[in-house]
Amino acid sequence: MSEIATSEGPNSQLGQCLKAARQARGLTLKQVAERTGMALSTLSKVENGLMSLTYDKLLQLTSGLKMEIAELFNPAISAPAQGRPVTARRSISRAGQGQVITTKFYTYTYQCTDLIGKRMVPIMAEVRARSLDEFGPLLRHAGEEYFLVTSGRVAVHTEFYAPEILGEGDGIYLDSTMGHAYLNAGDAPSATGVCLCTSEAPDLYDQLRQIASREVAPPGGGEPAR
Repeated sequence: MSEIATSEGPNSQLGQCLKAARQARGLTLKQVAERTGMALSTLSKVENGLMSLTYDKLLQLTSGLKMEIAELFNPAISAPAQGRPVTARRSISRAGQGQVITTKFYTYTYQCTDLIGKRMVPIMAEVRARSLDEFGPLLRHAGEEYFLVTSGRVAVHTEFYAPEILGEGDGIYLDSTMGHAYLNAGDAPSATGVCLCTSEAPDLYDQLRQIASREVAPPGGGEPAR
């Protein structure tokens, strides 16, 4: 038997830490079950202190959630007295690393893609489109974002404001649910920047990738896939 049941609930600490870790990632029990391959009923019993787990199941659980096993047994990490639970997660992006989505008019390099359930998505952006006709419909997604120009000049178009030109070192913070677009306004073939998108939505990364993939350039150039 891979799980250990108990009727007295002595495993409440494990259950509390699992719940804190799950909520910190913005996941439902069903999503945890899907990511770990564990039964939903088992996870529910663990969270309610009615069941413990053997070591192999703990490894299966933590591997699926991409977390350290110590997080399930340390209340100081999983459920501090005040504020949001500390997950102790971290991820390092080396130069040249990241998941790249390239279209005819921009290239997005998503950073720290090994972390799931992020509420902040860091993106390295290369902007080539010079007009809204080229760019297409304004982007909209959950949350807020900050864009910092690292080279060149960027024209920021938004739904409710006149366009603004940003130079190297300039930044803009905006409501991401408002239509917006970043265009190349300099003399170089492209401008670059760092975009930080944040939201309470646990699927923010997936939302952004779907939006960015709307006109992905096919291998070898040519017109974007539709």
